[in-house]
Amino acid sequence: QVQLVESGGGLVQAGGSLRLSCTASGSRFSFDGMGWYRQGPGKQRELVAEITSGGRTNYADSVKDRATISLDNAKKTVYLQMNSVVPENAAVYYCNAYGVVSIEGTVDRSWGTGTRVTVSS
Repeated sequence: QVQLVESGGGLVQAGGSLRLSCTASGSRFSFDGMGWYRQGPGKQRELVAEITSGGRTNYADSVKDRATISLDNAKKTVYLQMNSVVPENAAVYYCNAYGVVSIEGTVDRSWGTGTRVTVSS
C-alpha cells in the first residue's frame, strides 16, 4: 500500500508564500504522476496542480501564475510553491499520486490525509 505524507501547512500571511511537500512511500511501486488538490470550507475538492513523472505540469487557472509544482522522482516527493497567497487559498491541501502500480495491484489515485493552510489577512 502506498502512503502519502504531506507537510508544510500552517498559517500564512496574505501576500506571503507557502511551500508544501509530500512524500510517497511503500514497497515497490511506481506512479504516473503526483499532484495537489484542495478543499476549502463548504467547497468541493478541486485540483490545484499536478505533474507527471516526466515533468509535464497542469495547473488550475486560479493558481497558474502563482504556483509551481515540482517532483523529485528519486525521492518520490512532490512540492507545491505558491506565492502571493490570498485568503481564498485557505483550505486543506491533499497530495495524491495517480496511476499507482504496486505489488498489491493498481490504484487510480492514492491520497494523503491533508495538510491545513490558514491565511491571515
